[in-house]
Amino acid sequence: MDDSGLKALLEHLPVFWWEADETWQVLEQGGGAFTDTGTARRFLDRLRRELPDPGNSPQEGCRRIRFDGRAFDVSRLPSEGRSHGRALGLAVEADTADTRSEAPRGHAAFADLVDLAPAAAFIRDKDGRYLWANHAYGHLYGTVPEQVVGKYIEDLDEPAEADRFRALDQEVLSRGTPVRHTLGYRRPDGSAGRAVGHRFPVRENAQTCVAGIYVDVTDHLRATVQWQEAEENLEALRDHSGLPCALLSANGRVVEASAAAAELFRLSPHDLVGRRAHTLLAPEPDLARLHRRWNGLIARRTRRVETSAVLVDAQGLQRRARLHLTTIGHSASRARHVWAVVTHQSLAHEAHAPLTAAQVRILSLLAEGSSNGDIATSLQLSRQTVDYHLSRLRHVLGAATRPALVARAYVLGILAPCAWPPRSATAAHPLSAV
Repeated sequence: MDDSGLKALLEHLPVFWWEADETWQVLEQGGGAFTDTGTARRFLDRLRRELPDPGNSPQEGCRRIRFDGRAFDVSRLPSEGRSHGRALGLAVEADTADTRSEAPRGHAAFADLVDLAPAAAFIRDKDGRYLWANHAYGHLYGTVPEQVVGKYIEDLDEPAEADRFRALDQEVLSRGTPVRHTLGYRRPDGSAGRAVGHRFPVRENAQTCVAGIYVDVTDHLRATVQWQEAEENLEALRDHSGLPCALLSANGRVVEASAAAAELFRLSPHDLVGRRAHTLLAPEPDLARLHRRWNGLIARRTRRVETSAVLVDAQGLQRRARLHLTTIGHSASRARHVWAVVTHQSLAHEAHAPLTAAQVRILSLLAEGSSNGDIATSLQLSRQTVDYHLSRLRHVLGAATRPALVARAYVLGILAPCAWPPRSATAAHPLSAV
């Protein structure tokens, strides 16, 4: 084999040759059967498992070995002139026409199927030694398949986990049927991992072995836990903040509601969920504007809206409320849900005739401390007209005095509670009359 011309010839043929010492330390190798060194190395690992000690193996005879779906006739060549204990071997790929009718072993078929699959897969013998592993399985341990094959369970896992894995292997071997389960393992970074899958018996080299295929669900479980924690935090915030809030679907139906929201409408939470939002609103001119802003939210033209509306409870009482509407998520072209939160609400009251813009402006000036004459001058009205409006307002709002009129304007939500100078609670601009 020292002849360089012969070696060059073998590089173009479907053969593989090697020279190894008695410890299976490969001294030289070549041939054209494999296009990369990694595959050749795996083939040699396979030979180590299946062939006797190269220093003591017979020179005659040929053995057929399957590897990665291919069949090789392996034999030892005469080694005259070589050091004692050294072996020279030759593997010739069998003609596919000769092997086409033979059923491939489970090992090769299994390897071809899942070698590059995202699921982690392995084959171990009854002693817990790895015969084969795919790339995903090696990745679980922060290594490559070549560093897994030939090792034992204890070489990769902690003692307690190794004992558990051996017990699972023995269960498969004794039952002879697949076993599905979830197992924990230690990841390369030291964190705990979880995988779910099956172990099942396979025939390999005339012996029953254990094969397994698993999907790492660590990240999925972590995301699930985070999602559950977020749900619990949101539920706690919803139920214990004291703010009336509700989750509305895109068509305006109540999906979830806090206890404060149910109390606001004098309904049980069960009766509030499923209601259409428009049945909880008093008919008034502001509704058309609110509807337009809602459509803008659902179409994702905007994500947040702050507005006001008049709510109606189960007893028909009304109250003006400040609403904060916020869409959820960004993935869809249209929002599927909107959170509605009430931050301010007026005193519940019987429905009354809507106030005119002039009457709201008079209440704003009155709350600022203006006299009747100042109001008349500011609005360019006569004193008699101002007196008439104030008399009408005292009747509509049920207030006998000027201070009571101002107080009622605030508690009924007519004037904005956190604005100075005083202004309408429904004003689109701080200085607007309405």
